[in-house]
Amino acid sequence: MNIPRVLVLLSTYNGEQYIRELLNSVLAQHKVDVTVLIRDDGSTDQTWEILEYFKSKNKNILLYRGDNLGAKESFFNLIHHVYDKNLIQEYDYFSFCDQDDIWMPMKLMRALSLLKSGPDKNKPLMFCSTTKMVDETLKKITIWPPYPKKSTIVYNALVENIAVGCTTVINREAFELVVQNFPDNSKQIIMHDWWLYLCVSAFGNVIFDKEPNILYRQHSHNVTGGQKDSPVKKMLKRFYRFIKKENYYIRRNQAVEFYKCFYSLLNSEDRKAIECFLNTLNKNLPHRVLYIYSSPFFRQTKIDNEIFKLTYIFGKV
Repeated sequence: MNIPRVLVLLSTYNGEQYIRELLNSVLAQHKVDVTVLIRDDGSTDQTWEILEYFKSKNKNILLYRGDNLGAKESFFNLIHHVYDKNLIQEYDYFSFCDQDDIWMPMKLMRALSLLKSGPDKNKPLMFCSTTKMVDETLKKITIWPPYPKKSTIVYNALVENIAVGCTTVINREAFELVVQNFPDNSKQIIMHDWWLYLCVSAFGNVIFDKEPNILYRQHSHNVTGGQKDSPVKKMLKRFYRFIKKENYYIRRNQAVEFYKCFYSLLNSEDRKAIECFLNTLNKNLPHRVLYIYSSPFFRQTKIDNEIFKLTYIFGKV
């Protein structure tokens, strides 16, 4: 029986505190042939020296460094690196990784078993899951994110991301789909995991597992993190961001980029739906109100869905 080959993509930045635990847990995955491709994003602490030590002890670590680009652009650089170095055909699956978590031994095997269990193995496929959110000392906080109540399809992915990047695993077909239709302007993309969810949901299948197999560490230096706040506090933060004009147009901009990249591949129904979504944003308030309450686009929870509709009505989506 062939052992599946998985390439784990990891971007590091000043991660000396937790990177050893993370790498040890990734390299200890059961029943999977794991290689870790690491791009250091301009660390100024001891992260690079720690990575070089791990590489000297393990042939399954590939390592390079670059200027500080930020998490999103660093992960996109990793994706390009895989393509530029002709590594795609060497691996069956591709996984994404954060520098401060701990993977449970069966994390990858669980993902691969679910990806291989469906009928559409030759389609672009994506696995994502809940996490066991923990604090800096690994004390459990909660299970996050909640299991999606609605479908994980493009009409959700265009306006909401349900995929936590460090849980995601995609097959080779999904990786090729992404890299062969890469946007000219990645600055319009919100985050690499959201882009993956959007691409795969439109042309393949997304599997969400409610069983967590990762300790998702929350601390003061998280680039992006889970949701520790209460629902009321979370709503107040969203309202504050809206008043401060933060995140205006980010979903619209990403949708425009997605439409440009995949126009020729989209089926006519999805193409028309995205066109209507974008075009109606340029119309007056009554048009936007009438449209959004009959549109196919949705977020997973009722309250998030209503907030999305209001944001659309104000033209700030």
